[in-house]
Amino acid sequence: MDRELNQINVIPLVDVMLVLLVIVLTTATFITSGQIPVNLAKAAVANDRPDTPLIITVTAEGELFVNDRAVPDEQLDAALSAHPLQSLVLVRADKVTQLERFVTLVDRVRGLGFRQVSLEVIRT
Repeated sequence: MDRELNQINVIPLVDVMLVLLVIVLTTATFITSGQIPVNLAKAAVANDRPDTPLIITVTAEGELFVNDRAVPDEQLDAALSAHPLQSLVLVRADKVTQLERFVTLVDRVRGLGFRQVSLEVIRT
């Protein structure tokens, strides 16, 4: 048992690093999946706005969310009336959403008096 330690045992170091990697990857997926999952359409030019907009999300199933809160279709007007009309409204629609559904939604929002209505896309 009187042998010399000429080398560093890296197996415990690798084990610790793998555990840390798993922790980081797990927490990163929880952080990014906090939003409602929507496959956004892609565009060559996308705007980056510094202010916080009012976000309306339309999922592939047609469900509506206002600022990540589920809102029935018939209560959308009441949910939006609580916000000032100068607010920027950002519509996040799943790419499989029917165009008619999107146009009807934007028309309703503009009919309430909101003039700054944008569509969120992914820059390609």
